[in-house]
Amino acid sequence: MTKPMRIAQEAARPVALAATKRFVLVILPSYSPFDVTSAIAALEAANRHQRRALYTWTVVSVDGAPVRAPNGLSLAVDGALPKVDRSDSVLVCGGEGFEADCTLPLLAWLRSADRKGATLGGIAGGVHALAQAGLLSRRQVSTHWSLRKVMMETHPEVDVLRSIYVCDTRRVTCAGGVSTLDLLLHLIAQDHGSETATAVADRLVCSTPRTSSHDQTISEHCRTGVRHEKLTAALQLMQSELENPWTPGEIAEQVGLSTRQLERLFSKYLSATPKVFYTKLRLENARMLLQQTNMKIIEIGLANGFSSQSHFSRVYRKHFGISPHAERGVAGG
Repeated sequence: MTKPMRIAQEAARPVALAATKRFVLVILPSYSPFDVTSAIAALEAANRHQRRALYTWTVVSVDGAPVRAPNGLSLAVDGALPKVDRSDSVLVCGGEGFEADCTLPLLAWLRSADRKGATLGGIAGGVHALAQAGLLSRRQVSTHWSLRKVMMETHPEVDVLRSIYVCDTRRVTCAGGVSTLDLLLHLIAQDHGSETATAVADRLVCSTPRTSSHDQTISEHCRTGVRHEKLTAALQLMQSELENPWTPGEIAEQVGLSTRQLERLFSKYLSATPKVFYTKLRLENARMLLQQTNMKIIEIGLANGFSSQSHFSRVYRKHFGISPHAERGVAGG
């Protein structure tokens, strides 16, 4: 017999016979069905364990119409954006197409829900809807790692962490995917104690639930297959500063190597010079911003360390075989 897993040790003690709580899941056209079903599965499992309705949920879209996810799955909804009050928890579920998803009716509804005192949450791209509505200013949040730099560029007033989820006063945000279940387990533990959350994890065969302290991405040496400590440190420096790139000499000094030693490491493990590899990182980030935001091309170039739009366009075309203008056209469909 295995020892029970302890869930969310920082969670509050259960409240005896707490009132039923409603979750309103708002699905945007870019949403991931996995996020929605993970959240509902956790809530349903909590009800089943306690043999009473701890939670109810309603799945809605902005206009009440079914939503077809990017993977082709179409989901019927319970209706359009409903009235909410302070006892409700809202989870906005979105993905990489969040720019088009952030419509004026949605933003107005989110602001109204905030005024009513509802708890507001975002999953992956849904976090950007909350930010666009001006509801995350000076708050710490989590979003999917692929959208993190986009959020940092478009909403500098928001502190974007690398954590799988973040819970703040009347705000909950998470990276999506498996972290959606981690977040729901944490919320269930807050409401009804760790025993109930553990039972939910057991029902869902979730043997290793994570806390908000967990980083959502694997370490750099696992991602690249490199286990050299100083090279890993150099890669982390590059990732942390794309707007004002370090020179190879500055990077080498920071990690305690000579420039020549750094070049040898890059050549051996990554088959590239530090300069070429750094440029690749900056271009890949620029491509993400082109595809997922409405930032001006010159702003994207400057944000990734290119001195002018012409310089940015020239290097971009050489690397990807397409201009930034054309890239944006293709991304727009």
